[in-house]
Amino acid sequence: MTRFARLAAPLDRLDPGLPLFARIIFAAVLLRYFWASALTKVGDGPFGLFTPSTGAYAQIFPRQFEAVGYDTAQLGLFHWAVVTAGTWAEFLLPLAIVLGLFTRIAALGMIGFVAVQSLTDLYGHGGIAHAETLGALFDRAPDGVILDQRLLWAYLLVVLVVKGGGWLSADRLIAGNAPSARPAAPRPAP
Repeated sequence: MTRFARLAAPLDRLDPGLPLFARIIFAAVLLRYFWASALTKVGDGPFGLFTPSTGAYAQIFPRQFEAVGYDTAQLGLFHWAVVTAGTWAEFLLPLAIVLGLFTRIAALGMIGFVAVQSLTDLYGHGGIAHAETLGALFDRAPDGVILDQRLLWAYLLVVLVVKGGGWLSADRLIAGNAPSARPAAPRPAP
């Protein structure tokens, strides 16, 4: 075993913990962000999850909503379905990730959600015209809302798509000893 391999061996043993760390980081950084955003989309009363707020339409379909004079009655079933599904997804997908429940599917769904959110921010809300919103890769400024921050979010989610929920997850409880739910066996040193 080379000197480097001996030094790296303890780090290799941390590999099964990566999904748990990714889920904890997701909970610490993004869970409340997405839930707060989802709460702005819920309508009034006990059936608010089925009757999105006007703000939900303004956030998800800004140009179409403006074109109909901010009158939700002039938008169709498609708009209602997208806004309702988006609101539910903003509650359920982050919760599933934190619990480690259907982690790979939830993380893949969140990647799609973040992509749609980013495109809506850029084109629906006009962020594409503002360089500070769009940001730029390889520019030494890590604070671009779309390219920098959301690319990091997506990478965190890719870890969960590839690795699954890890050893401390609902997936592991459900699957028992399924190979995808078990931590990978340590690799022998070359």
